[in-house]
Order: sequence, then structure tokens, then C-alpha cells
Amino acid sequence: MPMQKTYKRYASLGSFGVVGSTRSNLLMINQIPYLSHSKKENTTCCVTAALESVIIWDVRRGEKIAFLKGNEDEVTSIAHSKKTSLIAVGYSNGTIKLWDLKNNTSDVLFSGHRSAISCLCFEKSGTKLISGSTDTDIIVWDIVGETGLYRLKGHKGMITDCVFMTTHNVMISSSKDMLVKFWDLDNQHCFLTIVGHKTEVWKLCLLNNETRLITGSGDAELRSYEIKEASDKESSGLLSCELLGSILRGGKGRVISLHLEEKGQYLACHGVDSTLDLFEIVDEDDIQKALKKRRKKIIKKQKKMPEAEQIDEDKILVEREVTDEIKKVQSFRMSQKLRSAAISYNNTKEEIKVLSMFINNSFGYYKIDLSALPTKCQLQSLISNMGHRSDVRTVGFNSDATLIMTASGESVKIWNRSTQKCIRTMDSDYCLCSMFVPGERHVIVGTKTGKLQLFDISSGILLEAVDAHEEAVWSIALSPDKNGFVSGSADHEVKFWEFDLIIDEEYSSMGKRLSISHTQTLKMTEEVLALKYSPDGRFLAVSLLDSTVKVFFADTLKFFLSLYGHKFPVLCMDISLDSTLLITGSADKNIKIWGLDFGDCHKSIFAHDDSITSIQFVSKTHYFFSVSKDKTLKYWDADKFENIMTLKGHHLEIWAMAVSPSGEYVVTSSHDKSIRLWQRTEELLVISEEREQEREELNEASITERGEQAIPGETSEEVGHAGKKTIETVKAAERIMEAIEIWKEETAKSKVDTATEPHPILKAYGNVEPRRYVLDVLKKVKSSELEESLLVLPFTYVTDLLKLINHWMSNLWEVELSSRCLTFLLKIHHNQITSTQVLLPVMSSLNSSSLQAVQQLKDQVGFNRAGLRFLQLQLEMKNVNFFDDAYDKFKKKAKTKKIVAF
Repeated sequence: MPMQKTYKRYASLGSFGVVGSTRSNLLMINQIPYLSHSKKENTTCCVTAALESVIIWDVRRGEKIAFLKGNEDEVTSIAHSKKTSLIAVGYSNGTIKLWDLKNNTSDVLFSGHRSAISCLCFEKSGTKLISGSTDTDIIVWDIVGETGLYRLKGHKGMITDCVFMTTHNVMISSSKDMLVKFWDLDNQHCFLTIVGHKTEVWKLCLLNNETRLITGSGDAELRSYEIKEASDKESSGLLSCELLGSILRGGKGRVISLHLEEKGQYLACHGVDSTLDLFEIVDEDDIQKALKKRRKKIIKKQKKMPEAEQIDEDKILVEREVTDEIKKVQSFRMSQKLRSAAISYNNTKEEIKVLSMFINNSFGYYKIDLSALPTKCQLQSLISNMGHRSDVRTVGFNSDATLIMTASGESVKIWNRSTQKCIRTMDSDYCLCSMFVPGERHVIVGTKTGKLQLFDISSGILLEAVDAHEEAVWSIALSPDKNGFVSGSADHEVKFWEFDLIIDEEYSSMGKRLSISHTQTLKMTEEVLALKYSPDGRFLAVSLLDSTVKVFFADTLKFFLSLYGHKFPVLCMDISLDSTLLITGSADKNIKIWGLDFGDCHKSIFAHDDSITSIQFVSKTHYFFSVSKDKTLKYWDADKFENIMTLKGHHLEIWAMAVSPSGEYVVTSSHDKSIRLWQRTEELLVISEEREQEREELNEASITERGEQAIPGETSEEVGHAGKKTIETVKAAERIMEAIEIWKEETAKSKVDTATEPHPILKAYGNVEPRRYVLDVLKKVKSSELEESLLVLPFTYVTDLLKLINHWMSNLWEVELSSRCLTFLLKIHHNQITSTQVLLPVMSSLNSSSLQAVQQLKDQVGFNRAGLRFLQLQLEMKNVNFFDDAYDKFKKKAKTKKIVAF
């Protein structure tokens, strides 16, 4: 068998440049006492999603407090439990992770939704979590038990918001189907539906001790509903809901955020524009005073009328309006369009803190002084320098790959590659191409307006802005002798430039500074899209809008070759270091490999699913990388015409790429505002094994997709099982079945000969008893995946598992786990179990053993609680407080009569 060629694998080093992604909401947390950074002071923190990760910021310092790194899927929703240190993060693949801010770890993963999480909400006690998704389902999760309780079905559109009520065990949900539903969580059914909205309902909010419901939809109104106890005793519902009226908001478009601060006195709302509306929730005493004042005005006004038209004062009634309860404070115009907002009210200082996430990859921290007139929203800090405001269109490495240059529509940034921190920001025009000048003290960028801008990196100033072309500069390329460069533009011209040193007294009186001078112009028949010199200095390749590549002699500029074959324009190209191969990437999704000697096409590869935006050789090799609008980075072998590996990580189109001179690093930039760094590792890669692994991943994905083809919302059942079959649950079920088979095999062997050798797996576990081994395997299944794993088991294995549970209960082995498994299996397989004669004695034995085991466990827990109470009383009699921290915190809460916001 011939030896297969191996390559070195590239792996992701992470992403940077994203302050906050726009697909998720942000959170404001006024104090996080379990983070060391905020123990000494009341720190205002902001929680934002950064694509697949979550960042916690100190908004006053503009620093990262914590970084919660995700896997591959983008964060779509975040929620914080005020009673615990947990943050729930929903992802685009339908999973939910619970992160503990005490140690920044995640041990719990909930998998139940088929598509992206659209909203999350914790119960007040922090023991339950509800999640809504684009798959139209709502799932209630048990945080303590780390499992799903049930799935609520009924909406026929994406779930847009959901909220728990504290006065009743009720949950309220809204959807794009224009409905608001009230769910009785005790009986898991919808008992009330509000149908009055004319457009999609996007947000919900409960006010005034949950007697008012505010809904935000696609129009300019916020509707107010009164929630009260159902008057009809025979009614199936717990509550009734009546429309009171609506309030006009100043923002345009649909409601994006509707946020009530923790004390319930102020409400913030915004749409798709930059307007933030602030409303005050008026208390009952002020409402009554306003009504009395209005009544007095009416009486005073009618006294001036003729006696025949006057009405008896006792009959004058003043109707209560929505605007009496919710008073608009002001509409504030922010600096950019808003994506999410959160507020917090400080009643001692009469000020409101506002956090605003903008659509341009930045967020601002504002304060509103309510005592000042006029009321203004004053900016305190703006977190923006850690990323670009617009798409990064060009990237590059310096010669030793210690620095990364990125350029976008508003600035050029220099990053430290090892720390991934921005060390210099330089304001620029809209950049389309860039390069480091030899010596690496300067950078040159080509702009959309046709300018070439020269920057000094050390000082961060613009040295020159040359009007080089009449239209956009699409490409620049350094000459092999490094004495100049060439630029290509949409004005059909290729211009040649040389570096020069000139005296500039404005820059320095001691020496000269770098400058560029135009030397020659080459006229073309079409727009120039890409340029490249061959490393040996013989050729200059020019890509044109007519889908051809023209090759000229670099010294005389005489025409040499015309490369044609692409159906759409060539957007990028590169030439190998030995100047023998030229590769082109086109909008027709193909990569073509050409020989520079005769201009023949060696191979045409259908490489990507969308336009190829950048392509580059690895130095001293015939390997190359390509990126595309299909969000992937691909690694190729130009000699064997094979795809070595595909690297995924970006969530939107990739615009630019650069390979370091040594080939060790690759940097890419995307429409998702992120800059991602990839590194060559020492791990070897064989192409055949890579293809096999890809096929396995596809097979695993197809396993989880089977049975998930139901039409969302088109089901007669209102309640369903919370879990979802995943590859992890399938593998867990296989391990359980394998353990049961080992138990059955060992049981059969022991009946024949008691002196036989135990199974090798049992020996590896220290000659453990087979029934104990099955229990150990069951214990290793994640709590959140246990029920779905049991659901996958065939009924023949269920009968064996019930026999094992009977033995575990009788011996008091893991009573809690055994009870959970027993309850779930009885609920799922009740009809089959009751009709199976073999299981009748087993179920009869389980009836007594389970009751006895559970009662003994309850007695043990009760005894422990009683013992702790006794110890507490004994210590308090000696003036020693048991659980000092918790006791002090309780006293402080009782004294201030308010809940400390974590």
C-alpha cells in the first residue's frame, strides 16, 4: 500500500474585534460580588454577545471582566438570574448553556429546540428557565434538576418574548403570529389568548405588581392591558385580560427592546432607529392626585358656563387613562441606530443609567439626570476602539507576523498578533486594499474614492493622501524589488509608484519622511479588479472586469498572455514563490490553477458555494488558502488539486484573508465584524482520514434530524417532551445498552459456572459487580441528557433496566437517580409495561422497594435539616451567627427593604 501524504493541520486561535454582535440582546448588571474585579465597589457591568462567546465589560473602565468562550454557534439570547450567579446563553443551534459567573464555567447544556433561541427568562427564584425559539416551541427547564420539564406548543410563529409571573404560576408568551398567550404551568395548557394585535408582537413587559401587561408590536403603539383575577368561577382560566389603551412611542419601526428597570418605576423602549423612549410608571397616589386635579379643572370650567348647561358636581366622573399610569418622560436621540438597551434607576441620585448596544459594533454608557432641566442623556463612556465600526475589507501581516493590519470603512487598525489587542487606530476613508511598506513603519491603503493614503504607524498620523485614481482603488501590489508598488482601479488604469524620501517641516524638522511618486500609467480596456507581481519580477498579472487575466512583462509592460475561462470576473489571484503557478478565484465560485510558462489551465476546481473573495499561496509551497462569501476558509494542494481541510468559524461572508510570510498564521475578516486568527499546528492530517471524518459528521447530523420534520405549530398536542435527540444522547443510550448486555452475559455465565473469569471491562473497573457497573454507566450520563437517552432505549432493554432498578432500590443504591429513571420509564412505557406479564412481579416488588427507599431518603434529609437547625440555635444562643455571610446579607436586605441587584 503506497504511503499517503500528510499535511499539518490549521486550528483556530480565536476571534477578536467584536464588541457586541447584533443578533443578541445585552444585559446590565449593577453589581457582581462574586467577580473579584467588582468586590470593592458597585460596578456597572454590561454583558454582550460576541458572536459565539459572551463578554462581561466594566463600562466605566471600558475593560473586559470576563470572557465566556463558546464553541461554533452564534449567541442569540442572554438572560441573567438575579438570585444566583448564573447566566443563560442561547445559541443559534437551539442549545442553551448555563454559565456560572463565580468561576466562568459551564457544566449544564440544555438541548431541546430545533433552531435558534429567540428569548430566555429566569423565574424569580432562579430555579426555572423558560426558552422560546424560532421553531415556535416554548420549553420550561428545571435548573436544579438540570433537565427539561415540558414543551409548550401552540404558537404558529417564532417566539419573540416570554415572561414569568410571580403572583401566579403562569407564563406569558408572544409570537410573530400576532398572538399573546397565557399558560397555566401547573396544568401545562394555554388558558387565555390575546388576539387584538394587527402586526407581530415583539416584546412583553409586566408593570404595577403584575396588574398591567405592556406589549410592543410592529406599529408605533405600546398597548396596555389590565390583568385581573377571572370573575367567572366556572371559567377554565386563572386570569382575565382587558385592553385599556395605548401609548405612542417616538421610535420608528417595530419594537426591538422593551426594558423595565428593577424597581419598576421607569420603562425604556426603542425601535429600529436611534430614538430611545423613556416612560415613567406613575404610582397610585400620584394618579389619584392627577385625577382630582383634573376633576377640579372640569368643575371650575363648568362654573363659567350657563346654569342650564351645568352638571351636578357629584355626577362628574373623570375616567382613568393609560397616560395617567404611564407618563412619557422624553425621547432621546442616540448617536447610532440601536440594537438593544437596558436601564437602571438610582432613586437616591435621581438618575437613570442607560446601556445602549449599537448596530455598528459598539455600545455606550449614558446617564440621565432627572432633576436637571432640560433632561439630557449624557454619554459617560463609549466602548468602540476594540473593533471596527464597519466591515473589515482588507487585512495583512508584517514580515515577522507580530503585527496585523486591518482596514475598514472608517479606520485602519494595527493589532498585536500574540495578545490580539489593538495598539493603534488611524482614521481613514473607506479602505478596499492595503499593504505594509518595507521597513514596516508605514502602511498604504487604497480607498473607495480613488485615494492612496500613507500612514505613519508609530505616530498614527496620515502623512499623505494622494488622489491617485478617479474611481475606487481595488488592488495594490508591492514590486519584487520593494522600491515601489502598483495600483489598479475601476477607472481602467494601472499606475506605478515609487517610494521616496522628502523633507516635510510639518512632519519633522530633523529629517525626511516617506512619500510616494507616480512614475508610469498602463491603460486597460476594463475595470482593474486585482493585481499581482510574480516573485521573480518577470510578470505583472492584471485581472479585469471582462473575466480575463492579462499577463504583461513587468519591465517593458508588453502583453504576454491572456487567461480566460472564468464565467464571472476574477476577484482575487496569487502567484507561487517559484513563479510557476498562478491561481485565480472568481465570482463563479471556481478556482483555476494556471501555468505561467504557457498560460495553460492545469485544473478548474468548483471550490466554494459562493463568490471567492481572497486567495493566497503559503510561502515556499504550492499549498494555498481561499475564502468565500460561503463563510468558509479552505486549505488546498495545488499540485494534487485536492482540498486538504475546511475551516469554519465565521458566521457571515468572509471579505479578506492574509497568510503570514512563514505560513504559520492565517488571518481572516468577515461581515460579522470579527477578525479570526488561525495557526498551523504539529498535528498531522491525512486527506483520506479527513474525508472519512466529514462523512461521519454528516451521518451523525442525519441521525438527529430524523423525526424532526414536523411542521412547526401544526400539532394537536399542546404539551410535549422537552428533550431532543442528539448524537450525545444516542451515544449515551448505546453505552447503557452495552452495559446491560454485559450484565446479562455475566448473569448467564454465573448460572453455569461461578468460577468463570469476569468480563474484561468489569476487571478494568476493579472487578465491580455487573449491576453496579450498569449504575455507574447511568450516573455518567449528563442529567440534562438522561431522559432523552432513556427514550432512545428499545423496550427489551427497558424491561432489563426495570429489573436492575428494583435491585438498586432494594439495596438503596443511588435512590434519587433510580427514582427519576423509574418515573420517566413508567410515564413513557406505561401501556407496554402494564400489558407485559413478565414484568408483573418486578413492578409489584418495585412498588414496595421504591416507596421504602424514597421514604428512608426523605427521613435522612429531614434528620439532617433538623440537626442543622439545632446547631444554628445553639450557636445563636452563644451570640455566634450561623452562616455569617448569608445572615448579614439578610439583615441588610431587611433594613433597606430592597433587593440587591447582582
